[in-house]
Amino acid sequence: MTSIADRVTELTGREAGAAVALGARQEWELHRVRLGDGASVFVKAVADRLPDGRLDGLFRAEALGLDWLGRSFGSPVPDVLGWDARTLVLSWVEERPPSGPAARRFGHQLAAMHLSGADSFGASWQGFIGPLPLDNTPARSWPRFYAEQRLAPYLRIAADRGALTPADVRTVERVMDSVEDLAGDPEPPARIHGDLWSGNVLWQDQGAVVVDPAAHGGHRETDLAMLALFGLPFFDQVRDAYNEAAPLAAGWRARVPLHQLHPLLVHVCLFGAAYRTTTLEAARAALRAAG
Repeated sequence: MTSIADRVTELTGREAGAAVALGARQEWELHRVRLGDGASVFVKAVADRLPDGRLDGLFRAEALGLDWLGRSFGSPVPDVLGWDARTLVLSWVEERPPSGPAARRFGHQLAAMHLSGADSFGASWQGFIGPLPLDNTPARSWPRFYAEQRLAPYLRIAADRGALTPADVRTVERVMDSVEDLAGDPEPPARIHGDLWSGNVLWQDQGAVVVDPAAHGGHRETDLAMLALFGLPFFDQVRDAYNEAAPLAAGWRARVPLHQLHPLLVHVCLFGAAYRTTTLEAARAALRAAG
């Protein structure tokens, strides 16, 4: 069995020392590895207990997504130093405590990343959100893309696993049927992170670095809605600075539940009925916004 240090050496071409375990998340393990030149790298590795092929494409999607986000102006992402099917090596990010000035800078960074744009909704690679496949087939219309590629697949999984009842499914389907009326005025595809909860924001003295993306061309309100969903420190400062740099369209507040519905359905799929009530509240709030 190849060690983590050997994998890092092979993927980066740089001598690596022993790996320090940082715990696990989902179905992969996290490590800090010190290189021979004294620099540190961050390593995600598929757990050895998982068979080959269990998460095929996951690290490819993350590496391509980080590279794509990194080509935006002032992009707040780590560098991809190497990857293969079971390992991803990134530059190490030394975290700092969150602050108001850093939050305002992050708001500007996020706006610049979104405004870098995308060729379409979706992406040229097939994605993942956590360990779940994410359909990135390119589309021209965001409302149908969101309904058919962001809501429908996870609604089916949640229902099949018994975490949502048939009545629950019908409530979410009403949102999908009405999505054109709920989506607001059309916007061009934005270059979004796609899984931007607070745990994927690493604070710096000047702004932040975002990690673990489900990157694709999407609606820019999606990233902001997810930042709000699980409680980002100094979120109001982030949002206000973002709005200064890239003003949000009229009615954006009423659309927050619509954009939160996708990550909530993903959480139902991953963690079960504990997220059922919050998911249904978001669906009903999205429908109420349509009057």
